[in-house]
Amino acid sequence: MAVSSPDATDKLHQASPLVNGVHKNQEEFDPSAPPPFKVADIRAAIPSHCWVKNPWRSLSYVLRDILVISALVAIAVIFKTSSWVWPIYWVAQGTMFWAIFVLGHDCGHGSFSDNPNLNSVVGHILHSSILVPYHGWRISHRTHHQNHGHVENDESWVPLSEKTYKTLDAPTKLLRFKVPFPLFAYPLYLWQRSPGKSGSHFNPYSDMFTPNERHYIVTSTLCWALMVANLAFLSTIIGPTLLFNLYGIPYLIFVMWLDFVTYLHHHGHEQKLPWYRGKEWSYLRGGLTTVDRDYGIFNNIHHDIGTHVIHHLFPQIPHYHLIEATMAAKSVLGDYYREPKKSGWIPIHLIDNLVKSIKQDHYVSDAGDVVYYQTDYRMLGKKME
Repeated sequence: MAVSSPDATDKLHQASPLVNGVHKNQEEFDPSAPPPFKVADIRAAIPSHCWVKNPWRSLSYVLRDILVISALVAIAVIFKTSSWVWPIYWVAQGTMFWAIFVLGHDCGHGSFSDNPNLNSVVGHILHSSILVPYHGWRISHRTHHQNHGHVENDESWVPLSEKTYKTLDAPTKLLRFKVPFPLFAYPLYLWQRSPGKSGSHFNPYSDMFTPNERHYIVTSTLCWALMVANLAFLSTIIGPTLLFNLYGIPYLIFVMWLDFVTYLHHHGHEQKLPWYRGKEWSYLRGGLTTVDRDYGIFNNIHHDIGTHVIHHLFPQIPHYHLIEATMAAKSVLGDYYREPKKSGWIPIHLIDNLVKSIKQDHYVSDAGDVVYYQTDYRMLGKKME
């Protein structure tokens, strides 16, 4: 097994002996060690009812979120002359935009219901309303799940190889590795993907899509364009300033939520986690590098998307069964499951994880089938160590 050091001064820990699938000493646990269980073992531990999709229950969450969004708009319009209303509205509505993104995300996975037509209709309505091309994103996100943890083939927040990293110009490095700029990356990603990858979620001829998927991309791009046209028309009725307050700023808050959460699902753990390539990668090993997070009062609001390990391994499980499924699977996962740090009402502890990771996790080695993030100390104003 070819291994690249997580940092110039770091040493890999060796896996400790296993007792009933759990390592004796967590400090000696090597997260890159091949697990002593299979995907089928995890699947067997999860109760059968956790796989059942209830479309009425899924739709009830859509209704709940739409009602909250509508109520927030009504309150903002009624009290629009009160300056104290707008900051509260922006944060609350941006969070709700993120919540409906998660429900559209479930449609994309087919965990919303067993009816593909229902999933597609609801997914298009939800995602188009927040300027996300449903099928374009659905297909690239499917690629992310199928290749999670793979250096070259992953799709979401994929690490840069050292060779690619060295080709980045200063503005690109600034946007990628200086907070808060990475928190606004999602719209740019939709248009042109990540550095080192080409294509657009709006272009049916992008190499992300097969020829028989092009008609899906056309449909989603047209729905996205229709939403843009609706917003432009609405601005002529209520004025661009009010529209920006009601929709524009919440959209930016939603983008920040999306980048914040999706980044932390795969980065920023206290112990550096591996990325794989070549024969060392497997669906199971890649999925086990995913990190669960606790978001306090937001867990229920954004439909428990922080319960992410089991979601990554089994994206067919509805979000309302993820906590139970995770609890059942922990006995199999052992040390390969990392308990999330418990949050207070507001998950402010995660800001430190995000900032530290973006500051330090710059690239991975061009060589080696098991690699860890390394740091470009010159970006930190330090000499190479």
